[in-house]
Amino acid sequence: MISLTMLTQRFRNLWQSKKGLAISLIGNPNAEACMIGIVAALSAVLLKQGSGWLGTWRVHSTQFLPAWLTLPLIGMTFGFFAGWLVQRLAPEAAGSGIPQVKASLANIPIKLCWRVAFIKLISAIIALGSGITLGRQGPTVQVGAGLAAGMSRWVPTSPDHRRQMIAAGAGAGLSAAFNAPIAGVLFIIEELLQDLSGLTLGTAIIACFIGGVISRLLGGGSLQLNLELMNYSSQFSLLEIPIFLLLGILAGLLGAVFNRGLIFSIKTYRRLHISLALRVALAGFVSGVIVALLPEYYRDNAGLREYMIVSQPNLLFAVITFIAQFILTLIAFGSGAPGGLFAPSLILGSCLGHIVGVCELQLWGLGSPTTYALAGMGGFFSAVSKVPITAIVIVFEMTTDFNLVLPLMIVSVTSYLVADKVVPGSLYDKLLQLNGIEIQKKAPLEGILTQLTAQDVMQQRVETLETEMSIDEVIQAFSRSHHRGFPVVEESKLVGIVTQSDLQNRYSPNLFALREIMTPEPVTVKPKQTLGDVLYLLDRYQISRLPVVERKKLIGIITRADIIRAEADHLNCENGVSGPQPEPSYVVYQTRSPNIGRGRLLVTVANPETADTLLQMAITIARDRHYELECLQIILVSRHSSPSETEVRTTKSRRLLRHAEALAKKSHIPIHTQIRVAHDVAQAILETIKERHIDLIFMGWKGNTFTPGRIFGTVVDTIIRQAACDVVLVKLGNISDSKHFNRWLVPMAGGPNAPMAIKLLPALVTLGNDTEIRLTQVFKPSELKPNMQFLEESTRQLMRRRNLHSTVVAEPIQADSVCEGVINLVKTEGYDVVVLGASREGLLQQAIQGNIPENIASGIESTVILVRGAINS
Repeated sequence: MISLTMLTQRFRNLWQSKKGLAISLIGNPNAEACMIGIVAALSAVLLKQGSGWLGTWRVHSTQFLPAWLTLPLIGMTFGFFAGWLVQRLAPEAAGSGIPQVKASLANIPIKLCWRVAFIKLISAIIALGSGITLGRQGPTVQVGAGLAAGMSRWVPTSPDHRRQMIAAGAGAGLSAAFNAPIAGVLFIIEELLQDLSGLTLGTAIIACFIGGVISRLLGGGSLQLNLELMNYSSQFSLLEIPIFLLLGILAGLLGAVFNRGLIFSIKTYRRLHISLALRVALAGFVSGVIVALLPEYYRDNAGLREYMIVSQPNLLFAVITFIAQFILTLIAFGSGAPGGLFAPSLILGSCLGHIVGVCELQLWGLGSPTTYALAGMGGFFSAVSKVPITAIVIVFEMTTDFNLVLPLMIVSVTSYLVADKVVPGSLYDKLLQLNGIEIQKKAPLEGILTQLTAQDVMQQRVETLETEMSIDEVIQAFSRSHHRGFPVVEESKLVGIVTQSDLQNRYSPNLFALREIMTPEPVTVKPKQTLGDVLYLLDRYQISRLPVVERKKLIGIITRADIIRAEADHLNCENGVSGPQPEPSYVVYQTRSPNIGRGRLLVTVANPETADTLLQMAITIARDRHYELECLQIILVSRHSSPSETEVRTTKSRRLLRHAEALAKKSHIPIHTQIRVAHDVAQAILETIKERHIDLIFMGWKGNTFTPGRIFGTVVDTIIRQAACDVVLVKLGNISDSKHFNRWLVPMAGGPNAPMAIKLLPALVTLGNDTEIRLTQVFKPSELKPNMQFLEESTRQLMRRRNLHSTVVAEPIQADSVCEGVINLVKTEGYDVVVLGASREGLLQQAIQGNIPENIASGIESTVILVRGAINS
């Protein structure tokens, strides 16, 4: 029988043998464009057929049950399910999707991936099938962009190349939705990317062409609106130009009112302070009630546009349709339902054109209402989306009527000018601004280099040397650290800098003090200087680090690696959050004890299975330091709802906190508890640390992370970087019972966190019986035996503790790497607990060289404790 491991190995070998071919195919822009066009078209056809089938079932259900019952019930039920899917699985899929795509292309951190595309597709089918009066074209744009973004991650590509693939996917989605390939390309240029480079156009043209062809073959029909329009020829005379100008003005004014109404609708829903699922359910219910009161032909929303174009002149019908569609679209779109504005805009435009055409026909007897309806479609679309060229081409491609081009141009351009005068700017930009997202009209790299300052990126906790240190002490400091340079301070003021090059080039047996070899008056930067200024200085003086000073006081240090990390986070959309910006956390439950401790220890509890052991460990530290215990539970809620106004259930959380209170009171430790409702776990923890003046935070750690660009995990990385207090992280091993914590291993190299580990050990080892502590230092076989001075000094510090009843030994080990040496030692000698340091300023170095704590934690089954000392600002 073939095992899973053998299958995995065979697949890996097969992939390695085909990898070159795969990369060559995917790396070819033309091949990528074809693949994007195919998958975008398939998704567009699936969305069209799925929502059409569900909508047909909804309409047919009214033949068996009363419409006033079935339509609101279906709208509410399906609307709730669609909103729940989006809220729980992909909040980025809310709304039309075009603002999200536009923001992603502008390097705003909004996620586009397979998951977002899939949830958008499913939720849009459900929402549109429920009778909500929105269109499927906006969702197909986001679905196509999401699929293209997922494909771009198959092989390493440049950020610019990835942006162009996403833009091509969005254009292919629009092309497939309208069967209008040229319009798809123009929409990319006019609205999304605004880029005319050869690669963008080539990729976009191929993707949009393939998308349009596949959609036409699989979706049925032709490029025309329907068979009745294939034999239709528009009528136009020069005498009608003033009427078309009037139609453009009306379309521009009403389009501006429509855009303002959309913003008002979104703000109104937000004032209700209910979840996205309930908002969409409410929109579905209200829409169902209104449609049930209207004549039966209003229930087929998909056919309204064509019906308005080819129907006989009917002024009352057109007016009622315009008003009903206007109101229903505002109700649906403001809820955040997954649906677009393209189709509603075209329906409203056709109604407005039909009204003007009928009035013109009755007054002067010229023209045709159908011509005005088609021109009105382009005009209203142009006024709402602010893309006049795309509007002209979409209607032209759907009709293939050259006689219609001039009326379309007159109405679309006029409506665009009027709408932009009344309500300036893009609707999609305004929708992003509602969520706190502002698209900067500048190059992405320029933006990050001018927006961030040295203070934003610098490392606050800096290892420094004193001017009076001896040369031998300086050499030892370099040997114990991975840093290649140290700032030199005197009474906290920067007086120089020393590097490995200074030691090599200036060292002499006649020199004794550090001040004799250091570089005095080094180049520095101020906290408010931009990263552009920092990069210029680094390049100008050919150095790798710059001290950040304020009135000669050293407050941080910034390196090239810090700037690279900031730029990588920006390009990978990791320096922010998608959707609405997080609000402060909100305390929904708390208990307080007397404030009789010397400090406070914060312990976060989430998993009942590990809470007992974590609490016992935290209590031992609190007892040793005479600290009060602060116990925290965090309940996450959607970013679309406010933490202070979201209803949550706290029963399970309170049960866990009461258990923590019982354990603390048994040990006579003062304990405070609280439950916070938050958008972000790390933010809630940092707020608690600041508000409650926490001295040490104690929390669980899973030991590894699968999040790209993270060292220990999203939450833990943030806490290590930003928490000013001491940090202790615990990954519990297979034997999580603290009574079995008897053998302790502490690898040490003289780093900044060694003193904290030494201070913690006397308290923690009381958890076990007959405990043994081994301090060790790893050195390579090619090196001489390391200097034992640091290990011996640490041993003496431990032995001086009166409450320590453990055996302490200090022995170095030989190994090719720290990870290999520690893992082998744990496995061969059976250590229960390993204590490691997590240097805040060493995160990037660990990412480059290999994350030592994570490798050790994942390589052994023992408990691993990670410590990081307090940050002194």
